[in-house]
Amino acid sequence: MSFSFYLSKKYTLSKKDSRFINFISGFSIAGIALGVATLIIALSILNGFEDTITKKIIDFDSHIQVFSYRNSLPSYIDYQPQIDDLLFPNAEAINPYASKLAIIGTRSTKEGVNIKGIIPENNAINVKHNIVEGEFKFENGEVPALVIGRKLANKLLVHVGDVVTVFALRNEQLPSFDNLPNIQKFKINGVFESGMAEYDDLYAYTNLSTAQKLFDLGDKISGYDIKLKDISKIDSLTSVLANELRYPYAVRSIYQTHRNIFTWIELQKEPIPLILALISIVAVFNIIGTLLMIILEKTKAIGTLKSLGATKKQIIGIFVYQGAFLATLGIFIGNIIALVLTYLQLEFNLISIPSSVYFMSAIPILLKPEVFGIVSIITFVLSIVVSIIPSYIASKIDPVTALRFS
Repeated sequence: MSFSFYLSKKYTLSKKDSRFINFISGFSIAGIALGVATLIIALSILNGFEDTITKKIIDFDSHIQVFSYRNSLPSYIDYQPQIDDLLFPNAEAINPYASKLAIIGTRSTKEGVNIKGIIPENNAINVKHNIVEGEFKFENGEVPALVIGRKLANKLLVHVGDVVTVFALRNEQLPSFDNLPNIQKFKINGVFESGMAEYDDLYAYTNLSTAQKLFDLGDKISGYDIKLKDISKIDSLTSVLANELRYPYAVRSIYQTHRNIFTWIELQKEPIPLILALISIVAVFNIIGTLLMIILEKTKAIGTLKSLGATKKQIIGIFVYQGAFLATLGIFIGNIIALVLTYLQLEFNLISIPSSVYFMSAIPILLKPEVFGIVSIITFVLSIVVSIIPSYIASKIDPVTALRFS
């Protein structure tokens, strides 16, 4: 055990310090703890928002969509192998879909809806994971089945087992006596809830063949839902498809389709480095004040040590160790506070938020060990650096002056 560490330990654990010094030390530890806890919670919430929103969007939209600037694409039996070859071996699922706008309603209420027909074994989207009533299946006997969002169901005042009517344009033209709309009755087989109004209010799912018949597509489709094995390759593979599939075919990734949402998430992250710096600086400046107070309290002791031969390096070491102790204790307490508060939120959803604005009803939290580690390390390093300033002042104290006026 070094001389500096030994004396620092004696000073730290000493019960003879004034109440004021003990209060200042406690205040410094509390400041560091609150700063660390605030940063960890803020970063965990931002990570939670990004993770939750991304998962919700991926559940309802594929990683990549291939569609046409025209009304439809050729039969997927002829066209899908080409996409499969371009993506090999990165595609987990390539599934066709038929999607158009329609009107859905009961006798009393009518609403606009995007009817999307998919194959039952579609693995590119995971709507079934968000089913809250009924089940995600389209086999229903004579009346085809439909799965709709919670908000749409509430607007239509319908439940699982009820029958609704869907009106779809024929030949992409406005209805007239010579061009009547296609009308089809559907039975509600399931209700899903994502927490995102864009889906819960506007989307309804049915069988691909049913949608093709409803929209007079024959064996044509609207596009392909593509799910990748590794989403980190989404940008490069989107570029590959876009370069190879010329007009009228179009390609867009989930990040392009929902650019506004992902841009919003990125904007939330922009000020994080600045906030990290400001909170850390405020927290560690408490250490400077605390150590200066301790130095004033220990001026006579410092003078005595220097008169006995203690070097400047040893004096600096004493107070750097004290700064490290204050920082370590504050960081530890801050981590505990962050863990407790995030656990309570995850278990009991203490704080709720409007789902119409934030796409979810409770504050999401994603705990990552690296967040705790990065915040703790940065705070500790800054604490050690700022501890050197008052420690250097202590090392410059003249022993004669310190002993004469103490």
